[in-house]
Amino acid sequence: MVSLHNRAKEQLVKGELSLGLGLRMARTMDIGRILDTCGYDWAFIDMEHSTMSIDTAAQMAVACQDAGVTPLVRVPGYEHYLASRVLDGGAMGIVFPHVDTAEHAAKLVSYCKYPPQGHRSSGGPNVQLNFRALPALEAAKTVNEGTLIVIMLESPQAIANAEEIAAVPGVDVVFIGANDLTLEMGMQGQFSHPDVEKAFTQVIAACRKHGKYPGFGGVYDENQSRKFIAAGMRFILSGGDLGMMMKAATERAKFLRSLALK
Repeated sequence: MVSLHNRAKEQLVKGELSLGLGLRMARTMDIGRILDTCGYDWAFIDMEHSTMSIDTAAQMAVACQDAGVTPLVRVPGYEHYLASRVLDGGAMGIVFPHVDTAEHAAKLVSYCKYPPQGHRSSGGPNVQLNFRALPALEAAKTVNEGTLIVIMLESPQAIANAEEIAAVPGVDVVFIGANDLTLEMGMQGQFSHPDVEKAFTQVIAACRKHGKYPGFGGVYDENQSRKFIAAGMRFILSGGDLGMMMKAATERAKFLRSLALK
């Protein structure tokens, strides 16, 4: 039986942190090797908040897989062909944003899983299997097991339904999009607010009850991140290429200009 190497999922199964980096600006094929060298487990290829095409996302996904980094694509919408096309192109998982109900989550899972788990259409040999011509049922089972499904909760309604969403078969990660959640709650960026911390606790408890993995993105304060991880968060979006580049570039420019004034 052929198996897929999904580093992001394997880290979770081992009880370790699974770390990813958001990609909006970096669109070259060497990004997978860069992420591997920097210690990341997965690439968060973001089609929701970029102008990135499916073709670019798919090429990045294949390059990331070759580097041993799990390529996950955040799709910009819920049409079945958005998820299925990037999966056919090389993604090893899909991130669905703004999911509020278990019914919606179940439908999205069905787009990404071959029968009998879902209704994904077979397009022939899979890039994830290096285009091996395996028996159809073996290929479907292997790819189903190796595909990671991440459901993002970004509203109070979604948090209220966290347990039902975590119970959906095929959902692997229940992920809090902290920026949009706090915006929807009327307390943008207040990640230490008791209501926000309560939402994190609720998601962690729901995942523990149903054998899923809790995750978050958007919180980059070290003390707050430490608190959420200590509470049980495991699937962590560590930051984004744009933010990290601007922070490092700004600090470097300030340092060099300070030398000229001395």
